[in-house]
Amino acid sequence: MKTILYARVSTVDQTVEHQLTHARQAGFTIDEVIVDQGVSGVNVPLAERPEGRRLFDMLRKGDVLVVRWVDRLGRNYADVTDAVRHFIRKGVIIKTVINNLTFDGATNEPMQMAIRDAMISFMAAAAQSQAEALKIAQRAGIEHAKAQNKLRTYKGRKPSYSRAQFNSTVRMLSEDSGASDISKATGLTRQTVLRIRADPAAANDALLDWGL
Repeated sequence: MKTILYARVSTVDQTVEHQLTHARQAGFTIDEVIVDQGVSGVNVPLAERPEGRRLFDMLRKGDVLVVRWVDRLGRNYADVTDAVRHFIRKGVIIKTVINNLTFDGATNEPMQMAIRDAMISFMAAAAQSQAEALKIAQRAGIEHAKAQNKLRTYKGRKPSYSRAQFNSTVRMLSEDSGASDISKATGLTRQTVLRIRADPAAANDALLDWGL
């Protein structure tokens, strides 16, 4: 009989060493570590992962399979529940580092079996729900970033006036010059002069957006 730690490392902030250290700190003596790197727990069933597939062949009755949490086995409800029950039927003992939970076939008492299976189902459902919530949050973050990027990169129409024309217009407006007089002096249309007079700050921002 041996104790095997299965570690799934799917992101840069997860490491095998981190999961192994936690297992040892929880009191487990690990004989072997099986690792799947960069594998999604949502899209790839345990039996289809390069190393996860080995568990189905190597685990024997009385062996202990240690995982940090059930989400290391997967984040798909059906996949996780099927895998855990398969191992239990083989006589494998499954233990989690977090909360030190144990799932095995030690009992034949119907009520205890029902409680065990309900806990497995609950944990598998929680793993999938967390994954789906994370995907929704990621999509929202991506859409927000895209929207912000559009706001930063969209400059609108190029202003029909230069920096010099804008400065002259603002100066003449401060001197109470009329729109028609400013138009003649700057070469701008009367409508452009009126737009600058209505919102000089926005007119200045338009120039800045275009690097003028």
